[in-house]
Amino acid sequence: MRRLYRKKALSLVKELDAFPKLSDSYVETSASGGTVSLIAFSAMAILAVLEFFVYRDTWMKYEYEVDKDFSSKLKINVDVTVAMKCQHVGADILDLAETMITSNGLQYEPVIFDLSPQQRLWHRTLLLIQDKLREEHALQEVLYKSVLKGAPTALPPREDAPEEPLSSCRIHGHMYVNKVAGNLHITVGKPIHHPQGHAHIAAFVSHDSYNFSHRIDHLSFGEEIPGIINPLDGTEKITFNNNQMFQYFITVVPTKLNTHKITADTHQFSVTERERAINHAAGSHGVSGIFIKYDTSSLMVTVSEQHMPLWQFLVRLCGIVGGIFSTTGMVHGFIGFCFELVCCRFKLGVYRPREVEQLQDHIKDHETPLLADDVPQE
Repeated sequence: MRRLYRKKALSLVKELDAFPKLSDSYVETSASGGTVSLIAFSAMAILAVLEFFVYRDTWMKYEYEVDKDFSSKLKINVDVTVAMKCQHVGADILDLAETMITSNGLQYEPVIFDLSPQQRLWHRTLLLIQDKLREEHALQEVLYKSVLKGAPTALPPREDAPEEPLSSCRIHGHMYVNKVAGNLHITVGKPIHHPQGHAHIAAFVSHDSYNFSHRIDHLSFGEEIPGIINPLDGTEKITFNNNQMFQYFITVVPTKLNTHKITADTHQFSVTERERAINHAAGSHGVSGIFIKYDTSSLMVTVSEQHMPLWQFLVRLCGIVGGIFSTTGMVHGFIGFCFELVCCRFKLGVYRPREVEQLQDHIKDHETPLLADDVPQE
């Protein structure tokens, strides 16, 4: 009984076969057909390999939503070198709510402002990458894909022992602030807080020692991700004026980064720069120093790395194979039709009259070869 059911099922499957089967005796091969088949198979192989590389590649998907997290703190990572002694400068943050954030998380390290040859090479490379990022924004996606935990992105240490006096100050570290607009300023004197606001004690600092030439080795918001280059990284400003104000206006956008290598909550930002000399006699009022004014955006960006699904790759692969097979068949048939049409029009090939063929055969049969004895001798 089972064998009977199995035979019925096999016969039913055979009846469902919709693909035509032709005997070898009904198939006519030709040189043109073989050439077209070779070209078609080669094109299939090349396009299939290229499609596989497309399948392996990934792309970044950007999604936007409202940032509903207002209670958490915003982390600011700072690494700035100022061409003044550490006892003469101070850094702090004052936000929109008149809340003063002390610089307890910042360290003041005496250094030399001029870079060593290895550090200068690193700085030039960083500036070159920054220029390319401004021209080709798609390079940012390459950085998102290639981030590695623990990859060095900060200024490398000096390879030689300093011989010059340590006349500059490196201010580096991080601070946690409220997610409101604020102002990170580095100016003369140490900051102090009092009920009426805050101030910087600069009474014992000589005016001739003012020099706010600076280099921003790193400035980022949120979780610090090695491998990501921020817009102000590598910025260097040199001034010969004692009373110089540098202003950076920053708009911070919360960003969630989800790639195959890392998942982190970070922040992107855009920046506008401005600098001017302080001259009260000419009407240019203000305080000399470095002022980084930031404001957070209400939108949040989610950047995720996407990959082509396997089923979509198989569908595209079947489309390539079937499309090339059908197209080359139609092209081969059209060329054959045109060739037959031309031969029929000019009586060529199989379309030549039978009398002409018989006459040519008769002439060929009655031709006698020229022997060596028949050649006239000189």
